Amino acid sequence: MIVITAPTGNIGRHLLTRLLESAPTAGEELRVIVRDPARLPDEVRGRVEVITGSHGDAEVVDRAFEGADAVFWLVPPDSSMTPQDGFSGFTLPAAKALAAHRVGHVVGVSALGRGTALAGRAGLVTASLAMDDLIADSGVAYRALANASFFENFLEDAESIREKGVFIDVVEADRKAPLVAVADIAAVAAKLLLDRSWTGVDSVPVLGPQDLSPNDLARIMTEQLGRPIRYERQPFDELYTTLIGYGLNDTFVQGIVDMKRAKDEGLDAGVTRTRATASPTTFERWCAETLKPAVLS
Repeated sequence: MIVITAPTGNIGRHLLTRLLESAPTAGEELRVIVRDPARLPDEVRGRVEVITGSHGDAEVVDRAFEGADAVFWLVPPDSSMTPQDGFSGFTLPAAKALAAHRVGHVVGVSALGRGTALAGRAGLVTASLAMDDLIADSGVAYRALANASFFENFLEDAESIREKGVFIDVVEADRKAPLVAVADIAAVAAKLLLDRSWTGVDSVPVLGPQDLSPNDLARIMTEQLGRPIRYERQPFDELYTTLIGYGLNDTFVQGIVDMKRAKDEGLDAGVTRTRATASPTTFERWCAETLKPAVLS
């Protein structure tokens, strides 16, 4: 039995599709935790066991983890909470349930940065790494997916790209860093969940095929979209003011800013890309298949 949290999210929906393709052959049963089962596609609901509720709720995870062999763990961002409460606080009931039900294996969505000098002051990333420790302390075999920043983050700029030909971030324009498609993260998670021969606790970097700077991204967007696209760097204090203006928790906003600042200082640069850590989807392909339809819609 594999339990999937956040099955309707960006990573979860790709993961669920992959597991549904492989689980019958592998003899695996699937169980999902979802707040609103109606958000699951009709063809999915009939093929999985559904536990309704939040996976931050102790009673829900206690029911969901009973008889489970493996769990996919993803904490949804909650801008109304502090980073510590949003990650470790949300995960604490699950960690207790994992131990109580003696779940063998957990694959969790985390971030790059462990072991670097920046890890202790990287905002949301620091909170995510603390969550990893909490899960590991439950006694499970654990693999933290140490992910680069997602290609899908650029979908938030689709309107600006469409209307102004601009995307915005706070990192230096020539700062190269790894970037990854969420479908590739799901593929790594599926492999780990289906082949549970691994033991102990470790991180699994998922780095994408190459490091790219904002200037590189602007060039690729220009080529793929057939129109001039440029990068505009936003000051960190302006980012903070903008996010506070949306009514977000001030500590959560500071966590975003600290994470962005750490990435600008090289937080994601500490892992060497190898055949094992590189994932296949290029930014060119992602732009053509995902960003371009969003911008042109």
